[in-house]
Amino acid sequence: MVFYSRLRSLILLFTFLPLAGCLLRTHEVVKPSSALPIKEASKEQLIETINNMTSRVQSFAATVDIDTSVSKQKKGKPNRYQVTDYPEISGYVLMRKPEMLRMKGLVPVVRSTLFDMVSNGKTFALSIPTQNKFVVGSNTVGKPSSQALENLRPQAVMDALLLKEIDPQTEIPILEQKTEMVRDPKTHKEVEEADYELIISRKLGNDWYLSRKIVFSRVDLLPHRQLIYDLQGAVATDARYDNFTNYQGTLFPAIVQIVRPIENYSIQLSITKLTLNQPLKDEQFSLTQPPGSRLLNLDRKDGNTAQVNGQPAEETPKPLR
Repeated sequence: MVFYSRLRSLILLFTFLPLAGCLLRTHEVVKPSSALPIKEASKEQLIETINNMTSRVQSFAATVDIDTSVSKQKKGKPNRYQVTDYPEISGYVLMRKPEMLRMKGLVPVVRSTLFDMVSNGKTFALSIPTQNKFVVGSNTVGKPSSQALENLRPQAVMDALLLKEIDPQTEIPILEQKTEMVRDPKTHKEVEEADYELIISRKLGNDWYLSRKIVFSRVDLLPHRQLIYDLQGAVATDARYDNFTNYQGTLFPAIVQIVRPIENYSIQLSITKLTLNQPLKDEQFSLTQPPGSRLLNLDRKDGNTAQVNGQPAEETPKPLR
């Protein structure tokens, strides 16, 4: 009985199906896609690209233009933000592996020091002469400050500037083919372009975590974006790399945009001059508290002490190297 019931249903379906054709509507959908030819690469070749680019840079000294923006969520409007763009300033960035970084910004026109920041990878020191402040602390941000730029740490800049080598002992890369929307250089319209994405998991203790994602354009097979994740799986840093330039035989992006979505600020570094792999001395990463400046210590609630080079900061801290 059940068999005949199902058979009758099938007969009715195929009887009326042609009649349903008049209810169907077919239309064409055109996706704007890039007309540029794409290239092929294997996962191993992309890993080799990252590791070769990274190993060729041991230090650099760069003259840069610095553009900074901060955003603030509008009260009662969770999807709307007020963005403040600061005037562009000039500055310098020094880097020496494994984790030494110095970044200095200059006051426009008069070119006196606006800020001077150094880091040894674990701790940092920041001098702000215009505010008569000297800030020290660890490179990690606990609870983000409502003042976005107070969350700035040199380690975030360091991690974005230099893509780290992919370590097969502690990391597992997975290759995915996807597409992304990019601006066509000729039409200036948004078009769809094929890319490769290396999704990298990192082992911490007995568990594995999503560590970062590196996006390669299939037009030039270069890394144009890096997403760095925190241990909760949220995007901590969204870095974009553009205008790759040959500096002393090594390709390096002349424009690096660093977005910190949790802390609501972004920095764009536009390189105007870059010298690679020249010896940089310890003294070039030394920063001493200016006499008479106010000492702020971010690692303690009372603001009296902080860790500098693994040692408690004194009232006048030692130079950070």
